[in-house]
Amino acid sequence: MIKIIDYGMGNCGSIKNMLRYLGADSEIVEHPNMLDDATAIILPGVGSYDHGVKHLEIFKDTLEAKVLHDGVPFLGICLGMQLLLESSEEGNLAGLGWVKGAARRFDFSALHFDEQRLVVPHMGWNEVIPVNQSKLMSQVAPSAADRFYFVHSFHADNVPAENQMAVCHYGYDFTCAIHDKNIYGVQFHPEKSHKFGKHLFKNFIELTQC
Repeated sequence: MIKIIDYGMGNCGSIKNMLRYLGADSEIVEHPNMLDDATAIILPGVGSYDHGVKHLEIFKDTLEAKVLHDGVPFLGICLGMQLLLESSEEGNLAGLGWVKGAARRFDFSALHFDEQRLVVPHMGWNEVIPVNQSKLMSQVAPSAADRFYFVHSFHADNVPAENQMAVCHYGYDFTCAIHDKNIYGVQFHPEKSHKFGKHLFKNFIELTQC
């Protein structure tokens, strides 16, 4: 069963509804021992980095056992993706560090004047361009221009090329999806992204059946 971690930092209900629509069994979990029978794990997240790190602490040992040792497919969404990184400019605490890199705030100071006026947070629909082959991003409406819905002020930076799954442009190109073995992270919200999000979740469900 797919487990959705509720650590007080995200809207788990909308993700569960999307999975139900796709015919997948899922459960929202609030304690580490509820991950014992997980066939896949989803970590949503909105809010501040340090707050997320603190709230996730009780899950850390169990997550490392399930994801890093047992190879259970894992998907981090928005803040849940940033927590996969080593650190963030937003806070002082260390992230999980499963993928190299850090989260940094959008900075348009080096761009042309018109581009400097872009607002933060980056909010709304934007095109996502795959940069490395990935089962998660496979055949996600490749002909469409607007694909996924974003709401964020920080983004992944200094991620190794081999761990970059997709990029997006907002003032400049930034990494909006990351990947390492069975670990996936997306900055956008697939649960708010209509048919594009449904296809991505369908791909993730299929990962649990491999």
